[in-house]
Amino acid sequence: MGNHADEWWYVYILRCGDDSFYTGIAKNVQLRLDQHARGRGARYTRGRGPFTIWWQSTTLSHGEALSLERRIKTMTRARKMSLGKRSDDETDRRTNS
Repeated sequence: MGNHADEWWYVYILRCGDDSFYTGIAKNVQLRLDQHARGRGARYTRGRGPFTIWWQSTTLSHGEALSLERRIKTMTRARKMSLGKRSDDETDRRTNS
């Protein structure tokens, strides 16, 4: 696999308006979020908006993204909550440096 940006995938966790989580993979997370918001995403997310990106991975190959998505989907809600919290803490550290 080359280093072309269009070959990279991301795993993301959405926090839905009903406070549930949805995990998926995409090449462009913002575009996928827009699709979910328009009711064109996964069946699970229809009618559960608004959505926020709770957590997003770094770039991965397609196979790595599928594997990580599968692992995240088996995590407890508390573990998913901690992923988002850790992302917030890292953002705070970068912002306050």
